[in-house]
Amino acid sequence: MDSPWIALLAFTLMLLAVGIGALIRRRWPEHHSNRETIELLQSTVLMLATFAAIVLGLLTTSAKSDFDDLENDIRSLSSSIVQLDFSLELMGPEALPARQELARYAAAAIAVAWKDEAPPAGDYYPRLPRMTDARFNQNSPVLGQMLEQVNSMIRQVPVATPAAERQQESTLRLMNVVLAERWRAVEASDGTISSPFFIVLVFWLVVIFLCFGLSAPFNHLSVMVTALSALALASALFVIIDLYTPYTGIFTISSDPVRQALAEMLAQPDGTPPPWTAH
Repeated sequence: MDSPWIALLAFTLMLLAVGIGALIRRRWPEHHSNRETIELLQSTVLMLATFAAIVLGLLTTSAKSDFDDLENDIRSLSSSIVQLDFSLELMGPEALPARQELARYAAAAIAVAWKDEAPPAGDYYPRLPRMTDARFNQNSPVLGQMLEQVNSMIRQVPVATPAAERQQESTLRLMNVVLAERWRAVEASDGTISSPFFIVLVFWLVVIFLCFGLSAPFNHLSVMVTALSALALASALFVIIDLYTPYTGIFTISSDPVRQALAEMLAQPDGTPPPWTAH
């Protein structure tokens, strides 16, 4: 279920809890409305509200931190890909197949990860199935194999001079950096909120609003304030869930760094690979 529907469901449940609480209050005996009972109810609401606020704050901070880390990882990976392409160019025309395979990888990764955006133009890269969830590694075996193919191609480039050998070693070090950064991005995108924990959090919020219905006076102002409070909490839940789906939704990781890296590679001489054919 998408984050807007989850937030809407939570909002509906909170409003329904207020209505149930108000209905129960109208039906309970008058002696249940004494001062001691109301004070106990208010203390319970305060305790639950404080605990829920702390949890919501921690969840929001954690989700935003993971989102920012992944964005930084994508930028770092894009920069390393450009550096690797430049190093491959310095190795000479023998490294051209590796450069073209690297460009194919970048284009395929964009098409797979950012399913709500237009894929890169051209027919030089494999059209892999697009992601159905937030995970960057939906096609990690295929994308990983493409990078390993680049690594293998670099090692197979013949070297005839000490300078060429040093350049090959430098390129292989950059290749290892790209592989490491890709896996770091894969691991960073795997963060998801625990469904049972999220259900418990929504349950706490429903209990709080049930207590509101039991204790708050029923008038236009209280109804409006309660509805706005439920809307604010539902929007907080929406933000948390949406941050955990970094490639779709309102809050998304920008594909610009990877697209700029791909454009930089394609702009080089012989940078555009020939049409893709399955191996």
